[in-house]
Amino acid sequence: MIDEHTLAFIRDHAGDDVRQLALQAARYPLVDMRVAATQIEGRRLATSKLPSWTATEGVIFPVRLSMEQCSSEQTARYKASLVGGERLADLTGGFGIDCSYMSERFKKTTYIERNEELCRIASHNFALLEKNITVVNGNSEEILASLEPQDWIFVDPARRSASGGKVVALSDCEPNVCQLEDLLLQKAKRVMVKCSPMLDISQALRELHSVSEVHVVSVGNECKELLFILGGDMGDEPRIHTINFRGESTQVFAYTNAEEINSYCTCTASVSHYLYEPNSSLMKAGCFRLPAARWGLLKLHRNTHLYTSDTLIKEFPGRVFEVKNVDGFGKNELKRLSSELKKANIAVRNFPERPETLRKRLKLGDGGDTYLFATTLDDERRVIIQCEKVGV
Repeated sequence: MIDEHTLAFIRDHAGDDVRQLALQAARYPLVDMRVAATQIEGRRLATSKLPSWTATEGVIFPVRLSMEQCSSEQTARYKASLVGGERLADLTGGFGIDCSYMSERFKKTTYIERNEELCRIASHNFALLEKNITVVNGNSEEILASLEPQDWIFVDPARRSASGGKVVALSDCEPNVCQLEDLLLQKAKRVMVKCSPMLDISQALRELHSVSEVHVVSVGNECKELLFILGGDMGDEPRIHTINFRGESTQVFAYTNAEEINSYCTCTASVSHYLYEPNSSLMKAGCFRLPAARWGLLKLHRNTHLYTSDTLIKEFPGRVFEVKNVDGFGKNELKRLSSELKKANIAVRNFPERPETLRKRLKLGDGGDTYLFATTLDDERRVIIQCEKVGV
């Protein structure tokens, strides 16, 4: 797909600034500079996101937008762990990362994509990576009507309007899975819908009627995607799975909304020996009372999503800190903090000031082993909790 002159140029300039290379296009008349820039930038973006693909000689990368929107290897593998059977159809193939990893769990996989260039790239890469995937160039909504029965259908609706603006509501994405829900479940036993982390989970559950599971997936405490599983064992309500991949470990917490609603949580005006901050998946899911009830923790305030205890809970799904001191906002207390510390990691929770403003008041640099949480306790006192992280 790429001529030898351009391939050689890509190899020789892999670490160069693509903007500078574009200005030098006239110096290299035999090089397709647009293609070269796309591949150099794509490989750079994929270095940490798709290490196995960047390590494979000959993989072709799409334009920047497709690279930014595609899954990482880690999240793609997670999705693959949830599926399996004879047949899979990916209705929104894109760069093909999710399809590639999920295909390993099926005997037959069909990749469907309306963009002809993405189809060419996918065909090339799937063959190179020895993936047994059939590539179909076409409109998935039109193809869906005649699609043979599947075990699973995967769909990642486009989150941009016809004018190019971003949309968040599931019913505004394309294809509209809310309108297609019944047809999707006629064609497949189960359906996985991948959504933006900005999506309102409660709204999506109101729009979709066949959700059996919700998966809130984070990497390094940054929420990356929401997965809605349609069909299967519905139960009384969907089970919500929160996942946070951090280094070599994975934090998992599963529950139902009924468990969260029916949990009793005690708030406190004092901070004990340990402080707990829930990870981004728990925060996104809106699970605030159940963690306290499950581990016997005290919540600092009904609107402060931080917890405390005298006993260390190592398995808490988030960050755990050892409390060193708790200060108020008196002039002398702030002055003492400023004199004792040179730098700190500052966060605010249920607090009226921004971290940057507080940092200027305290005259502190950023980073180090000390963490400062500016927050509000149950008696409405505003405090700064000085602590250090427990473990990694």
